[in-house]
Amino acid sequence: MLWRVRATLPDRPGSLAALAAECGKAGVNIASLQVFPQGDRVVDELVLRVPADWRAPDLHELLERAGGEEVVALPSAEASVVDQPARYVRAAREILAQPASFPEVVAHLFDADADADADADADEPRAGAVLELVVGDVLVQIRRATPFTTVEYQRGEALAALVGDVLGRERPSGADRRRMGAGTAPVYAAGPDGVTATIDEVPVGRSRIGAGSTAEPSVRPVDLEVDPAWQRRGIGTRLLAETARLARGQGATEIVLTTRADNQAVLPVVLAAGLRGRIRMAGEQLTVRIGLAEVRPLTGSSLLGAP
Repeated sequence: MLWRVRATLPDRPGSLAALAAECGKAGVNIASLQVFPQGDRVVDELVLRVPADWRAPDLHELLERAGGEEVVALPSAEASVVDQPARYVRAAREILAQPASFPEVVAHLFDADADADADADADEPRAGAVLELVVGDVLVQIRRATPFTTVEYQRGEALAALVGDVLGRERPSGADRRRMGAGTAPVYAAGPDGVTATIDEVPVGRSRIGAGSTAEPSVRPVDLEVDPAWQRRGIGTRLLAETARLARGQGATEIVLTTRADNQAVLPVVLAAGLRGRIRMAGEQLTVRIGLAEVRPLTGSSLLGAP
């Protein structure tokens, strides 16, 4: 059985040898190893193959005998025994091929899909369990049970810079202003609870603004959908931008979108809408919180012209 284990050890000669010796005595095989320098200490991440009856307390005891502190042990899959540079190269290739997949790719890269705490307050994250990366004006947050090291922050920032450069080159200008189909442009109309996009009077997209919770009455949930036949034409971007204005006019301070973690449309839509958001990955759920302090409010129901 494989376990992924992290422990902090003093950065001095012989520390790793002592750890390897303890593993050998216990009949535990080190399948892979990463070392993350942290000043006068190091964080070692090991994938260990252990006897079938071992549990987390056994691994804690093993690492602590070798001088390890702050031990975290989680069950792991065979796929975790992969050359780390190869993982980063593959992740970069995935991002270059599909920049919108960045939140999902980076979460998988840092083994952040193990944290199922999707209901934790994003403004009060657990210490050491959140990695925040900025792409344009969008803050991407991923969570996991084990702390992120300085080296991992640096790697994440490099990947964020990569996706920012690619999206910057690919971002369309005025995508929803171009005429579509047989010379027809979308028409957007705001109602009391959302915005609708129509083409030739046929609905092709809409948003709905829900009610705030008792704890956060000024934070409004938003559902947004675009007909699959009309996606990737800027309609979702315009709907999100106008919905943010409508919610701001109704007194909201934030809007929240919740979707699947593999929804690759979210990042480019938020960026193209010119909004400042926080994208958070937790398990199979992706949550986007968008602050409205700088958004020009839209009041009442109206037909919306071109931006």
